[in-house]
Amino acid sequence: MFRSYIAAILLLNLTFTATQSSAQTTRYKCMIQMTNYMGEGAYIAISLINNKGGYEKTLYVLGSNKKWYNGLKEWHAFNSKKPANISAITGASVTGGDRSVNVIEIENSKINAGYKLRFESAVEDKEYNVKDLEVPLTTETLSAKNEGTGYIRYVRFTPN
Repeated sequence: MFRSYIAAILLLNLTFTATQSSAQTTRYKCMIQMTNYMGEGAYIAISLINNKGGYEKTLYVLGSNKKWYNGLKEWHAFNSKKPANISAITGASVTGGDRSVNVIEIENSKINAGYKLRFESAVEDKEYNVKDLEVPLTTETLSAKNEGTGYIRYVRFTPN
């Protein structure tokens, strides 16, 4: 009886450890500094892009009004096909010259494995940037200043 109890505890412990190691994540503060553009607040989708260039997961969305998500055309097409509950990873849009700090969670197995982070941006009645910033997901880029090409001036990450 005692041996079966110990065996059951060991089995549960091994199962828990295996589950944890397969989905270990790190939380990063993601600071987005915007350019000094004129106009409405930008909607930004931060997505995990796989090594084939396809969307894999939505990490964060800046802009909480679903009415305007279609402005993020490629992300919206992905999210429409594979809807995710993004309510816990959604925040306010960010205006020209402002900055936003949000926390994103990244699976450790995706780092240095050919994945990218895509920052897609759109502003009402202005240009849409499917790749305002696309960052190879490496330990180097997660500790560097990454320059945007549209509404985003730069992005920095720090472990949270």
